[in-house]
Amino acid sequence: MQEDWQPSCNLEFLRLRAQLVHGIRCFFLERGVLEVETPLLGHGIGTDPQLAFFTTEYCSLPLQQRLFLQTSPEFAMKRLLAAGSGSIYQICKAFRNGESGRFHNPEFTLLEWYRVGFTLPELMDEVDELFATLVAGHQLQAAQRISYQAVFHQYTGLNPLQFCHQDYCAYAMANGLPEAVALCGENHLLWLDVIFSHKIQPQLGANGLCMVYGYPACQPSLARASANNPHTVDRVELFMNGIELGNGYYELADAAEQERRFNKEIQIRQEQNLAPVIKDRRLLAALVSGLPDCAGIAIGLDRLLMVLGPAATINETLSFAIDRA
Repeated sequence: MQEDWQPSCNLEFLRLRAQLVHGIRCFFLERGVLEVETPLLGHGIGTDPQLAFFTTEYCSLPLQQRLFLQTSPEFAMKRLLAAGSGSIYQICKAFRNGESGRFHNPEFTLLEWYRVGFTLPELMDEVDELFATLVAGHQLQAAQRISYQAVFHQYTGLNPLQFCHQDYCAYAMANGLPEAVALCGENHLLWLDVIFSHKIQPQLGANGLCMVYGYPACQPSLARASANNPHTVDRVELFMNGIELGNGYYELADAAEQERRFNKEIQIRQEQNLAPVIKDRRLLAALVSGLPDCAGIAIGLDRLLMVLGPAATINETLSFAIDRA
């Protein structure tokens, strides 16, 4: 008799998830942050070469259109911000193709929010306050904040803001990453990703939240360049017990710069023979109309449940993981 009709998780995780979502809604209700919904299907999609996506065909005769399942609600939420919504948050599903394993399910739950008028440090303050509320009773350590440059140097002795191929190769050969020499070559961005994920991330957030901020300018994503250091951007990532939980920015509002980044990522996708994308021109139009100064962040709730449960894999937090969906 087949047993794959059974839930992937212990039913206690259903209750823990419900408590978590309730706590989030209460937190933002008290602060006057508006809960919104945006489409999961869109005509455009993000251009990040590290993300793959799902597509579907929308048939409404005589029209037939290709639509994308969104990897994040970010672009649609920014359109609401540009239209004057004020500070907003959303709890929703997001989809990323080709992702499976201990920390990945192709369908997952995100909490994403944007605070109008907030700088990145102010957003980090609110992240700290939210986590203090959500993890009450779990006896975790106080949140830690550390710059990317400081944490990279702490664990490797390398400067992530100044690329020296010889130093990076020597570090890789001496620290069990010989394959990185051929894999990364002269690509500074790839070196940072490999070294950070293998040698630094596992050390972060032992029994507490760690916020790493001030990412190198070669890893800008959707963040503004730092006003204090031209070699960094105003970006933060969250880690607990070595697990990446979230990614946030002091949001880029310059439409021309955003389109330049889209075009650069599309070129990389073409060079790597990745699936073609359609950049979101409605987002670009919203940026032209004016995005208010704001900071925003997305947090993976399934991964947070892994930490709080605790659970060894993300499947243990889901009612039905992809193999039982």
